[in-house]
Amino acid sequence: MGDISSFLPILAMFAVVYFFMIAPQMKRAKNEKKFAAELKRGDKVITKSGLHGRIVELNDKDRSCVIETMSGKLKFDRSAISMEMSKSLNEPPKK
Repeated sequence: MGDISSFLPILAMFAVVYFFMIAPQMKRAKNEKKFAAELKRGDKVITKSGLHGRIVELNDKDRSCVIETMSGKLKFDRSAISMEMSKSLNEPPKK
């Protein structure tokens, strides 16, 4: 009985770490992967570096996309896209 009670705080600590750090990170990674898979031609996007543009080409082979900006076309990895602006522009503002 004494051995189990000495390990209880350590087990509780691992449970807290899992539910507050590991599980949310796994959920975030899953959402980012789903977001990258749902991108399509014509979507207005912002990259993680802040570059605004429109997707003109998607390549499934190397998971890249070509984004057209005001200065030309640039090739990015899909994971470099931060958010899509087409949907957020069409939604009414939240109050």
